[in-house]
Amino acid sequence: QVQLVESGGGLVQAGGSLRLSCAASGLTFSSYAMAWFRQAPGKEREFVASVTWSGEFTYYADSVKGRFTISRDNAKNTVEMQMNSLKPEDTAVYYCAARGDWYSPRPPARSDEYDYWGQGTQVTVSS
Repeated sequence: QVQLVESGGGLVQAGGSLRLSCAASGLTFSSYAMAWFRQAPGKEREFVASVTWSGEFTYYADSVKGRFTISRDNAKNTVEMQMNSLKPEDTAVYYCAARGDWYSPRPPARSDEYDYWGQGTQVTVSS
């Protein structure tokens, strides 16, 4: 049974930082592209960042580029995202997602192309 478990969310003031973590089990982690998505109240789920199976390539939404950094550790089956200079508009539930059998240089950015999802972790940024 595949499980993705996010942690690290919380309440932070604008300009602050948080580090999200996603622990994966039940899958061959190093064969999966990984991504973070987020969903704010009343809005659709949106792509935030992704990393290839090897960790060599990373991609970001324009809204977070330069502020967020995604990374993975295939030995520990974890993917993390460092979020700096947080803004109130970053407030959302953040989800970890996994896509198997994807070896192209750029992971998908559409949520419906991912195989597995975590339960989400709330990030709230106060102004």
